[in-house]
Amino acid sequence: MFWIVDNGSSHRGQAAIDRPAKRFPNAIMVHTPRHASWLNQIEIYFSVVQRKVVAPDDFTHLDQLRQRLADFQQRYNATARPLGWKVTSADLDELLHRIDQHQQQTAPPTTPKAA
Repeated sequence: MFWIVDNGSSHRGQAAIDRPAKRFPNAIMVHTPRHASWLNQIEIYFSVVQRKVVAPDDFTHLDQLRQRLADFQQRYNATARPLGWKVTSADLDELLHRIDQHQQQTAPPTTPKAA
């Protein structure tokens, strides 16, 4: 089983990897790349599933939950549209330029060292 996590503070470091591995030896924690914006889409999807499918958790049998998830998946796949965003190299250059300008404006003044 693969457990896909972002690089949030609660998932970083070897301890975060070792802790669940002790309890679930067949689970492998996989970190997504830093700044993986596509992960936001996955989180949004699971948020929708939580709000529209799983809650309220009034299932009397696991088969009911399975069926509701399968029905939602079929309906979602029929109506979902791909995300239409892109970042061009020009967009990235502009962002890096703005970051550089900001860092130059907020850098503390340097004082000359005494000889």
